[in-house]
Amino acid sequence: MTVLAGRAGATGREVGYATLSLSVIGAVIAGVRTYRPAHPLGWWVLAAGMGCGAAAHLRWVMAPPTAVLNSGISWTDAVYFSMYLLVAAAVAILSAPDRRGAVLAGMAEAGIVACTAVVLVWVFMLDPFVNDGDDWSTTAGVLVYPVLDLLIITTAMRLRVVTRALSRAQQLIVLALLAVLAADIAYIVSVMNGGPWAGSAFSAFGWLTFLLLLGAAALHPSMAREPGADPGRRPAGAGRWTVAGLFAVVLIGPAATCFDLVKDILEGELDVLDVVVPLGATTMTAVLLVARLIRASALVQRRAAELQEAVDHQAVLQGEMSHLALHDPLTGLPNRLYLDRELREHLRRGDPGCLLLLDVDGFKHINESLGHPIGDALLVAVAQRLRETVGPGALLARLGGDEFAVLLPDAEAATVARRCADILAGVRLPADIHGHRLHVTISIGVRRLAGPAAGTDALSDADLALYEAKAAGRDRAVTYDAGLRERQLERTELIERLRDALTAGQFSVYYQPIVSLGAGGFDAVEALVRWFPAPGEVIGPDRFIPAAEDSGLIVALGEWVLRQACRDAAGWHRQHGTAVTVNVSPRQLMEPDYAMTVRRALRDAGLPPTALILEITEGMLVGAANQDDRTIAHLSALRREGVRVAVDDFGTGYSSLAYLRDLPIDILKIDRSFLPDGAGPADRQVSFVRTIVDLAHNLGLAAVAEGVETPAQVDLLRGLGCDKGQGFHFGRPVGAAETTEVLAASRTAGAVPIGA
Repeated sequence: MTVLAGRAGATGREVGYATLSLSVIGAVIAGVRTYRPAHPLGWWVLAAGMGCGAAAHLRWVMAPPTAVLNSGISWTDAVYFSMYLLVAAAVAILSAPDRRGAVLAGMAEAGIVACTAVVLVWVFMLDPFVNDGDDWSTTAGVLVYPVLDLLIITTAMRLRVVTRALSRAQQLIVLALLAVLAADIAYIVSVMNGGPWAGSAFSAFGWLTFLLLLGAAALHPSMAREPGADPGRRPAGAGRWTVAGLFAVVLIGPAATCFDLVKDILEGELDVLDVVVPLGATTMTAVLLVARLIRASALVQRRAAELQEAVDHQAVLQGEMSHLALHDPLTGLPNRLYLDRELREHLRRGDPGCLLLLDVDGFKHINESLGHPIGDALLVAVAQRLRETVGPGALLARLGGDEFAVLLPDAEAATVARRCADILAGVRLPADIHGHRLHVTISIGVRRLAGPAAGTDALSDADLALYEAKAAGRDRAVTYDAGLRERQLERTELIERLRDALTAGQFSVYYQPIVSLGAGGFDAVEALVRWFPAPGEVIGPDRFIPAAEDSGLIVALGEWVLRQACRDAAGWHRQHGTAVTVNVSPRQLMEPDYAMTVRRALRDAGLPPTALILEITEGMLVGAANQDDRTIAHLSALRREGVRVAVDDFGTGYSSLAYLRDLPIDILKIDRSFLPDGAGPADRQVSFVRTIVDLAHNLGLAAVAEGVETPAQVDLLRGLGCDKGQGFHFGRPVGAAETTEVLAASRTAGAVPIGA
């Protein structure tokens, strides 16, 4: 007699089971077509299992009970049992449909649970049932259920272990497996206690719930979601609660085995199977537990290796970030932050030493005229030269822009002076940068650290010394002393007074005649600014002009002098044909509208461009040739309109003949230092003057000698063919009114010393 045939009498129930099984198939088809899962194989296997179940139920409806009662487990039963196998396979596939290494994932945990379940099933179900049964043909069908339920338990456990986070559809599948498990247990218990072979109402409810939950899972949108497991990472089931649950499960098996052995011994029913089955399952549990521990140990070791690798990588990144935070990315030198830290530590220890602050002379012009790539390459070249010259034990840092610093471990004056000389000489060599040959110099501010000082004060003091080195002509080192701080305060106060003086009208323009040595007349005057802040008080240009340059006030002051000189010279030019020479600051020529400013001054004063001479220094001449096209553009545009250009203090700088050939120049002014004054070798000085005069004439330029103070110098210059002269011998600088009188007198009396 078959077990399941007994349920054939409940025709309506079997029809319901078959109908729901077919409905699950329809739900799977609808879900796959609607949600398009990437790996639908598991769902198709589930549908196949439902098909087997439906076929078995329909077969029991159509076949009379007597046809199968005496045949044991029939083919129809086998078809029905295959539903369990296919459902288990479907769940396994849905747990990990397409992941390498996922086949064995979770098998140890699932095996432990399955082995414990074997012990429990044997102790509480199979052993009593088999011992009480008279005919295996009637009990064989019942024996199949626990085996299939073990498979259900295993697949449910594996799904939970290998899936990081169960989707809604997977949760419904797990609930369905639990429902069929509960239904089968209820069925077995019912049959063991003499219940109907068709099953109790509770088991029927469990089977119906099983089918309904599977259909709901197939229709849920999450059925298309990939499982969230990753065999190479910590599975969701490996948490604290899961481990605790596995630990409890491991203890249940041996406890149940002991209980069964004691019971059988006391009852006198102990046989081989009572020992082999539970002990075999318990032994397998131990083996699986060891395998799980080995796998966990390997995972821990892999995690530890990954963590160590991450820590090492983090240490490397931290080192790189620390290096980037403390070093300049362009030159690779330590930066200001690094220097500040080392300087504070140096001062805290009270060690002797010296701080050098270095600045590349004229870098701003190079960077703006030749471009930032060349400027950056120049900074790299300067940094390399500094590395080679600062000496051992020194800390070289780039503070930003074209500013560098050197912290020397020695404060001896002679050693510091030698280091500074080496640095100046090393940087002074020509540098070939991207096809440009650049002559670079630096200025150095020196601050000894022998006494107590704060780091910020040391840098500030070195900066003051650097400023003095710049003001003294660049390409040199200046050591800080207390007087520099006082002079800086005076300079700051002077700048504030300059601002007020520009609006208060405290400036005046004085004029010094320029004499034609051949004709003897005053053919030009040079405009020289004077500052009278109060009656009887005069501040010389050697004091306020540098302050005006540094503060940028020279632009406004220079424009005022230009306009005033043009207004004063307009009448002189109409009456005497006199031209006026106006000194131009490099800052003025950097202004984009300087040429327009000159045109407006000439137009407003009514002075023709040919009556204006703009005077620049030789240093500006070199800078214009090497660095700034704007300067050349201004001078060239004005020169085309008739304005002449003179080079002041010629011979004291580093200009070459190429500059005189290529740049817009009309007049060379010979510096007073070349004129014989009786204090040095006259022959040598005369040779210099003769050379400059001949050079000017050969280039088509006029030569003007400055600082002429004696008749002997006048005779010498005339004999050398110099065109013009300027100095106290011809007249001191005087105001506009007195200049008018001087020019009027010169027309009748000739060029005579005036105001001497």
